[in-house]
Amino acid sequence: MTPVVPPGTGPSHVFARWCAQQGWPVHPLAPGQKTPPANCAECRDHGHPGSACPCHALGRWCHGFHAATTAPDRLDAWWQEQPRFGVGVSCGPANLIVLDVDAHASQVPDRSRLLPGIPIGPQVNLDGLATGFDTLALLAALRGKPDPTKDDTTLRVRTPSGGLHIWYRNPNPQIRYRSSTGSSPRTALAWQVDVRADNGYIVAFTTGTDAGYRRIGACRQPAMLPQWIAAELARTGHVPTPQPPAVPLPRRPRPRRAAKAAERMLQTLLDEVTACAATPSGASFTEKLNRAAFTAGGLVEGGHLTDSEARALLHEAARAARPHQERRNTTIIESALSAGAQRPLHPQGRS
Repeated sequence: MTPVVPPGTGPSHVFARWCAQQGWPVHPLAPGQKTPPANCAECRDHGHPGSACPCHALGRWCHGFHAATTAPDRLDAWWQEQPRFGVGVSCGPANLIVLDVDAHASQVPDRSRLLPGIPIGPQVNLDGLATGFDTLALLAALRGKPDPTKDDTTLRVRTPSGGLHIWYRNPNPQIRYRSSTGSSPRTALAWQVDVRADNGYIVAFTTGTDAGYRRIGACRQPAMLPQWIAAELARTGHVPTPQPPAVPLPRRPRPRRAAKAAERMLQTLLDEVTACAATPSGASFTEKLNRAAFTAGGLVEGGHLTDSEARALLHEAARAARPHQERRNTTIIESALSAGAQRPLHPQGRS
């Protein structure tokens, strides 16, 4: 059923309301683009993480998928303000897993990087392999399964660049899947095959860019994620491993002194960590997190912060910048906290 919407809005508004009826939280995309519209000036100036943005309570669309909603009144307000908005679907809260198959012209990597974790021997003829369509078909063939790009039982969307979005539902919502890019050296399903899941969004079909996103085939709803693809996602690190809670070393209570000055000192370093979210790589994230945790360890030992406060602040900043590497973040934080505790720190300097 097509939702009833206020007058003066366009087809993308109607479709946004339709997505919300499916239980898929949506957020606006900038007109004619596949990226969210700009944040408000306050968000741009302060650079805070989207998960903690105060604008969401005020009904603003800042921070893309973090603002996604199924609330009809909020969608109405957004699209009345800008009827040409496109529609983005926040995959994690919608329990969606979308395989984003690219068809970009680029240099084909060594065969060891085509299917992470699967050796491809010289006997396998790779002549003609050029895109994510080929690597996904190769993965399916090696597993003896049908090619997902030809799966007409689920929603498939042709992209403006000639790629394909293959939509699936998560049959086990208690299992959360990471988003990834097909070029990642750490977590990837296949070369030129991105995964859109938690902490990711997908451009909804019918969204207007220069060429548009067009549904192909008759199926308009995502099918359940095939079991063999779920197994491949788990194999390639798309299912985060639960981390045991850190057990802090017992410390004797210390009076808190110069707390405000200590918090300001640490916050400056935490802001540098959080700012790494804007740069996926090459932002010296490890060095900045290590420096912040080392300083926090000294402040805790000096009696200006509690251990629990320091850990919470560090993990929040690390998660905002690099949400897909909880284990590595924890390792950096624990090591630097321990090292910093060997040298108590006061806001005026080391003791």
